[in-house]
Amino acid sequence: MTPDVDLTVRPPGPHVLRDRLLAADCRLFEAAAARHWPGCDRLLPRLSRSANHGALWLATATALAAGRTPRSRRAAARGLASLALASATINTLGKRSVRRPRPTLEPVPLIRQLKRQPITTSFPSGHAASAAAFATGVALESRGWGVAIAPLAAAVALSRVYTGVHFPSDVLAGAALGVGAAYAVRGLVPTRDQLPSPGRPRVDAPALPEGEGLVMVANTGAGTPERVNALRDALPHAEIVECEPSDIRHELEKAASRARVLGVCGGDGTVNTAAAVALRHGLPLAVLPGGTLNHFAQDLGVEGERDLIRALQQGDMVRVDVGRFSSGATEGIFLNTCSLGVYPELVRERERWSPRIGGWPAGVLGALRVLRADHHPLRAEVGGRTHPLWLLFAGNGTYHRLGLAPARRFDLSDGRLDVRVVHGGRRPAVRLLAAAFAGPLTRSPAHAAVRVRRLHLDGVAPGTLLAYDGEVTEVEGEVTIRKMPEALTVYRPLPLH
Repeated sequence: MTPDVDLTVRPPGPHVLRDRLLAADCRLFEAAAARHWPGCDRLLPRLSRSANHGALWLATATALAAGRTPRSRRAAARGLASLALASATINTLGKRSVRRPRPTLEPVPLIRQLKRQPITTSFPSGHAASAAAFATGVALESRGWGVAIAPLAAAVALSRVYTGVHFPSDVLAGAALGVGAAYAVRGLVPTRDQLPSPGRPRVDAPALPEGEGLVMVANTGAGTPERVNALRDALPHAEIVECEPSDIRHELEKAASRARVLGVCGGDGTVNTAAAVALRHGLPLAVLPGGTLNHFAQDLGVEGERDLIRALQQGDMVRVDVGRFSSGATEGIFLNTCSLGVYPELVRERERWSPRIGGWPAGVLGALRVLRADHHPLRAEVGGRTHPLWLLFAGNGTYHRLGLAPARRFDLSDGRLDVRVVHGGRRPAVRLLAAAFAGPLTRSPAHAAVRVRRLHLDGVAPGTLLAYDGEVTEVEGEVTIRKMPEALTVYRPLPLH
């Protein structure tokens, strides 16, 4: 009898499959070493060295952060955060898990080889991980900047094989890890397009395809002539009035008498003045950000001239709440926040130093000076009881904090004041910092946060400072803070999908 013959085809074992993959990896490496790309023999090694310790990406992030748009600054921050996570993962897990030796340099021409060869293990490529993480993080926040940076990131990854310090699979694994790190960061801190839109409720608004009926008053102290010129080019029938900061209120009143839509270009203080004029005249408001912070425009979704132009041309408008404060004959409105305690002191210090050293450095210096100064807490009567307070903050709408990301509002018409207080006591700096990192609704012996429609204080000492939208005034006696629900109509672009 003929014995049975087993003709079953079995897949190769894991060791055979691994050996085949490694052999293919080596062949690809040797093919890359044998290939000559004109101009790359000197360029790619230099590019590879420039990416050591993330120096190339730090310089790129600095250039992005120096841009005027908040989107580019967010893209830089997200790119660096993604890079940091990828590098930490590579150094703590990746290099220690797979101790693969570096490829031999024999097939690599001497001109391509790095002067200093890396001494760590080969798998995965840290340079590829950092490049992919940074580029992906930037792209998740700004597609335009991501497209611009992607070729540079790809060239850095390619250079690691071209210079002979990594196998192709090292680079692919590192790039995949970098992309994963960027998406992990997005899971912790969502991008703006993942967050709820602050644009509700919508109202019928005039579309101004050529800008006819818009009178825009631009604060020349904002230093944004390119934005004003872009608006003028896109909306040729709009009237644009440029004036000095001291003339803003007067020019806004004149503009409101002939405008169909009142426009303003400036920071939060200038926008506050324009909002008060628009409310008195019953006009819709168009805001073009032109200050240092631009909190209201940012939360509204208007980050630059393109956003505002699109909203005006399409007639996209929403109603938003307005906050109001009053104390005797002193009264005013706020679109962002008003506060009593140490924060108004910080605003005064910032305004004192900003003409000399700039807005952001002045804010940091002001915070340091205020926290180190020997202040006494504010004393105010709330609900029949007197309380010592280091800070009382009232936000026009609830401010949310996403991890360590800056606070912002998702809903500009929620009808509530976001009230946060830091109780008086020892170590005010520690209490203030703890409150700054707390969530929107928290209570502790040091600080508390609630949402209310109206707040009334009594027994406020004469000369007490109140800050509102970056401006400062004095209040005393009774202070009332309340909401004006859906009082102001403003243009804002609808989200693009």
